[in-house]
Amino acid sequence: MQKRKLGNSNLEVSAIGLGCMGMSFSYGPPKDKQEMISLIRAAVERGVTFFDTAEVYGPFTNEELVGEALAPLRDRVVIATKFGFDTSVDPRAMKGSGPVLNSRPEHIKEVAEASLRRLRTDVIDLFYQHRVDPDVPIEEVAGAVKELIREGKVRHFGLSEAGIQTIRRAHAVQPVAAVQNEYSLWWRRPEEGLLQTLEELGIGLVPYSPLGKGFLTGKIDEKTTFDSTDFRTTLPRFTPEARKANQALVDLLGQIAERKKATPAQIALVWLLAQKPWIVPIPGTTKLARLEENIGAVTVELTGDDLREIDAAAAQITVQGNRYPEKLEQMTGR
Repeated sequence: MQKRKLGNSNLEVSAIGLGCMGMSFSYGPPKDKQEMISLIRAAVERGVTFFDTAEVYGPFTNEELVGEALAPLRDRVVIATKFGFDTSVDPRAMKGSGPVLNSRPEHIKEVAEASLRRLRTDVIDLFYQHRVDPDVPIEEVAGAVKELIREGKVRHFGLSEAGIQTIRRAHAVQPVAAVQNEYSLWWRRPEEGLLQTLEELGIGLVPYSPLGKGFLTGKIDEKTTFDSTDFRTTLPRFTPEARKANQALVDLLGQIAERKKATPAQIALVWLLAQKPWIVPIPGTTKLARLEENIGAVTVELTGDDLREIDAAAAQITVQGNRYPEKLEQMTGR
C-alpha cells in the first residue's frame, strides 16, 4: 500500500484509510462485532494504517469496536476520532431537532479521556472537532487540543466540515494536521476555496463519503430500498427521483472503469487521489470484497487525459438533491 503525508504534519498514513462508522451506526442495523473486528484486522494485514471513528458513532460502540480490533496492532496504525457533540442526547433520537453540539474546553478534555479508554490506547493520533460549535470560539477549541497534545494524550489536531476562516483561526493557535470534509465526484464544493486554503497552510484533506455514501459504486439505483435505520432515507440526494437523475454520473464512471479494467468505485477513489498528493480518502465498508476493491484503487492509473475527460463529462451532469437535510447542512462550512 502506498503511503501519504497529511500536509506538513508528518502524519504518514496509507493512501486509502478505512471509515468505520457504518459498522456500528447510520447504515442500517449494527453489524456483527466479531466479523467487523476481523474486517478491521484484515485491513491492517492488507496495508491500511488509517482508521476513522468518533464517539458519536453508536454512540460509543464504534470506538469500542475499533479499540478492541486494533489493540494488538496499535503500533502499526493511526487512529482518528472526534469530539464536539453532546452525547448525553442519543444521536439516533435527533432526526427532528438536529444534533446538539458541545465543544467547551472542559468537555473536549472529558471526551478525550473517555475515547482513550474505549480505544484502549494512551494517545489519540488525530483528534477532530466533528462540527464547528458556534457557541465556543475556535481559538478556545484549538487551545484545549493544544493542551492535550502538550500532555501527550493527542498527537494531531483536526477539523471536520469547518469553514475557511475557522480553519485559519484554529491553525494560528494549534497547527491543524487534517481537515475532514465530504469530497467526491458528486460533491465538489471543497474545490471552491477549501483545497487552495489547505494547500497554502500545509493541511491534509481526508474526504469522507468518497464513494457518495455508496452511490458511486454503481450498486444503488432508483429501485434500491434502504432499511428504516439507514440514514440515507433522510437524505434529499437519495430520494428515488434524485437517484434516477444522478445515474448519469455512475454511468460515466462505469464507462471509464470498463476501459481501465477497474470498477466504478476504484475510478471514483483514484480520481480523488489524483487531485492532490495530500488527500487521503476513507471509504467505509462492512465487506471484505469491498475492502479489497477499495484498496485496489491505488493500482489504477488515470492519465492527465483521463482526468480531463472525467472533468469535462462530469461538468455536463448536474447532481440532483441536497446532500443533507437543512438542519444538518447548516452545521457545515461554519
